[in-house]
Amino acid sequence: MSNSISLASLGHLLGIDPTIPLTTADMCARLSITLLSAENSSPRLECFTSELLNACKVLGIRILSEQEACRSDGTFKPGVVVIAPGVFSDEQLAINRLSTLYNNVIVGIHDESPPLTEASSPQDKLDRIVGKLAWDMVHLSIYVTEESWTICTMNGGVVSFEGPCPLPSDVRKTLVPKLSAQVVPPKSSDLDHKPGALKAGLTDMQEIVKDFAVCSQRWSSNRYLLTHTSRETLQYRSPLYRKIVARYLDQRSGMSYGFFARQQPVSAPPALLLKESGCMVSESELKNAPLLSLENKHYVPVLVMDEWFLIEPVPVKVITTRSGCRKTSLNPDIDLVALSLDKGSITLMTPQGLPNTTISRPSFDTLTILSHALGNTFISSILQKIRPSWQFPEALAKKGASMTHWHGYPEKSVIPEGYFSHGSSNPPVSCSTPQSAAYSLLGKIEALEQALRKNRNYQGDIHIEPNHGTNIVGLCSLAETAAFINGVHP
Repeated sequence: MSNSISLASLGHLLGIDPTIPLTTADMCARLSITLLSAENSSPRLECFTSELLNACKVLGIRILSEQEACRSDGTFKPGVVVIAPGVFSDEQLAINRLSTLYNNVIVGIHDESPPLTEASSPQDKLDRIVGKLAWDMVHLSIYVTEESWTICTMNGGVVSFEGPCPLPSDVRKTLVPKLSAQVVPPKSSDLDHKPGALKAGLTDMQEIVKDFAVCSQRWSSNRYLLTHTSRETLQYRSPLYRKIVARYLDQRSGMSYGFFARQQPVSAPPALLLKESGCMVSESELKNAPLLSLENKHYVPVLVMDEWFLIEPVPVKVITTRSGCRKTSLNPDIDLVALSLDKGSITLMTPQGLPNTTISRPSFDTLTILSHALGNTFISSILQKIRPSWQFPEALAKKGASMTHWHGYPEKSVIPEGYFSHGSSNPPVSCSTPQSAAYSLLGKIEALEQALRKNRNYQGDIHIEPNHGTNIVGLCSLAETAAFINGVHP
């Protein structure tokens, strides 16, 4: 992972906590977990849980007693991860002891095989995983058998390990990132909401709408984007838990995985080379200051190929699919929203004339989408300074860029010329996390450095998210991206 942009700058640009842990070592140092025992457990679960706690101790993770983990009213303190092995009655569920929905991760551990098989379709897999999470009111499920243990996540991720007990290395590489970065969908209350501000009938929107429509059709035979799980089809233990899930999802009607997005054309000013700028700044300031001021302008310091650049951030705007819509049968009148990012503040614009029956919410991946858009402007600024003949800045200013995300991975043979891959060694965090957004922007700089080292014209990047999926971002249209991923010949 690149250290090209400081956490302080990331915090300012994306509106995220500048102290978030980005490495597994930092994640372990920040984690606190506690054990919630059930009346109904098993020897296998007791053995697994004991080994899990031992592995956490080896990794330096704090293990809290129930008294240490709870407030005086019996609710769990914010930030504590609750490990809940066994079968719990409704009254015993850990969810009953949370003061808010977004400050604790609950991990259910089950003495059974995961509710899926090798032959399970993506839709069946998703329904079963999410159904079990909703029934047990947990954020993460671990299934333990004599031969293996398996992690299942809310974003449909499945990771299996051989043997009935966890090794510290497996816990560190795979489980810790999922415990450190909770899936939290963007809430309407966190955004500047402008209902009816997106007008799909405008002339400049017609080409964009057509691109979304062709893209949607070209993905229609790909199983990864056919998945859609409605929260109304899930089984709940009580009406109360149904309401809690609805609140957690900010009233989203369901979950469909992946997104399509079109970044609007944007011109970014050329970057400055620090050594040519006349700005006198220490190494500490470069690594810790959110912004640097020079001649009444504010710049982000960015390290590229061992050279410090000063980049002036510009607002970005993206047209993208709304959360929960069916990506392979889009209705542009109701399924598109606009998002903008400016100085860490996000604005959501929903379609004009939206029916009352349609709930328009931004994607779980909103921050990642906007981070990629911002990263494109950084690439433009840098290339204008050091590779003015490369076409990316001019193309971004004239036509913008596209973004495609799905829960699969592309074959190397289909990746277009000028796209560079990054992210495969990042900690496997889930979607909607601030870490995911940070990796998007930092990885963009890694991709640019690959292009510069190889002296190959930069066109875009392939952002690999381990245990999650792929973001393809660049100058190809959505329809062109759909064609090369799905083997369609226009």
